[in-house]
Amino acid sequence: MNLKTLLSALPVKAPERFSRMRVDSVEYDSRVCTAGTLFVCLRGAFEDGHRFARDAYDRGCRAFIAEEPLSLPDDAAVILTDNTRQMLALVSSELYGRPAEKLTLIGVTGTKGKTTTCHMIYNILNGAGIPTGYIGSTGVMFSGVRTSTLRTTPESSDIYTYLHKMLAAGIKTVVIEVSSQAIKTDRIYGLRFDTCVFTNLSPDHIGEHEHASFEEYRDTKARLFSDYGCRYIVYNADDEAAGYMLGGASALTVSVSTKDSGADLYACEPRLWRESGALGVDFTLAAGDVRRRIRLRTPGLFSVYDALFAIGVARRFLVPEDKIVSALATTSPIGRFEVVEALPYATFVIDYAHNEASLRAALSTLREYSPARLIVLLGCVGGRTYTRRAPVGRAISELADLCILTSDDPNYEDPMEIIREILAGFGDRDTPFVCIPDRAEAIEYAVKEARPGDIVLLAGKGHENFIVIEGEHRPFSERSVIMKSAAEIMIEA
Repeated sequence: MNLKTLLSALPVKAPERFSRMRVDSVEYDSRVCTAGTLFVCLRGAFEDGHRFARDAYDRGCRAFIAEEPLSLPDDAAVILTDNTRQMLALVSSELYGRPAEKLTLIGVTGTKGKTTTCHMIYNILNGAGIPTGYIGSTGVMFSGVRTSTLRTTPESSDIYTYLHKMLAAGIKTVVIEVSSQAIKTDRIYGLRFDTCVFTNLSPDHIGEHEHASFEEYRDTKARLFSDYGCRYIVYNADDEAAGYMLGGASALTVSVSTKDSGADLYACEPRLWRESGALGVDFTLAAGDVRRRIRLRTPGLFSVYDALFAIGVARRFLVPEDKIVSALATTSPIGRFEVVEALPYATFVIDYAHNEASLRAALSTLREYSPARLIVLLGCVGGRTYTRRAPVGRAISELADLCILTSDDPNYEDPMEIIREILAGFGDRDTPFVCIPDRAEAIEYAVKEARPGDIVLLAGKGHENFIVIEGEHRPFSERSVIMKSAAEIMIEA
């Protein structure tokens, strides 16, 4: 596509002498620019893309969108705009033929529960014969393939790339995790969602490079329901922020609750279950005159809410009740309280919990299943998380029966120094612990140490399929290490 055609429907124009310039891709990272790239200069929390325009030029790029003049040779087409983030979304949409307009989009936001809810929706719709894709913190999934991503919600150009590929693969519907940062930084600019979900709200992502206050965080999330064309909303009626979050919405709403029997979708009689190496919860769904027992393979009572949200969305798409029930019974989200059934006498759970609050919640949930011992394996990311380490140590020393301290992306930092800082949070508590800096060796130890009735929580890595050591992202799969170690034990038995 030439530059003039690409920009023809947008509020910016290319200088006439560059109108025939060829554009094959849109990028915001100068390192991947080549001839035929349109480079969009984004201002981030730590870097300013305008500084890397020359690098993009040196790699062959000759078309640029910026918020200020660039010092480049005369053969570079520089298009100025007030907001490069919004323009990145618009030009990406145009380049790929406006794929979002040909897909039905579902957006899920909230402090907790986004990933599990999205996975449940993804499985239900695909199981019902509705080809569905997913974009979120565990990657991008469609047509049986999963690709990793760096952010919960990718940059807009990446989103449009994925939507384009999904459309070409026959996908009809896409469920997207929408973070507050994605809304704030215009990563979903230009998208229109048919259906949106509000899970819950609590203080999070507040800091120098995120949101200035809880109020800003809340108000930013609320924009999903008012500013992006939403026509149908499934929301948590038990959350005190629900009224505020939906205050600016004009969509049809469906309420879910575990407390108010007057909600559109109400869950009652929840029961935790544990069988062999698996954990889960079941409950009775009450929806008008409908009563159905729902069985989930995800632990914890909070999973009931995630299922209710997914059911609310599935009803929007007229999915039969039997297909909803069967899909929920087999859903196990990647890296979010993911139960790995490796040994018949013990349970292994992989989760992304990596700070004090999330660890307390995870361990408290697992404690409800009355384990013989509750074992936790974790570390803290190197090069940051300094203030997080002692509180993490305090949480696990209070709630676990055995702590296996190891690495979690140590990068250039000494893993043992990180472990010592975690141990500082133990105080005078005498909770048993072992220190095994190599994470694979630590997991092998955990599998061999597991006894009948034990639950082992592997915390921190979650869905990630790598470990960062000395600047290198090395392939790493916790599930694979667990299964290999368990297989060796079963052979010996």
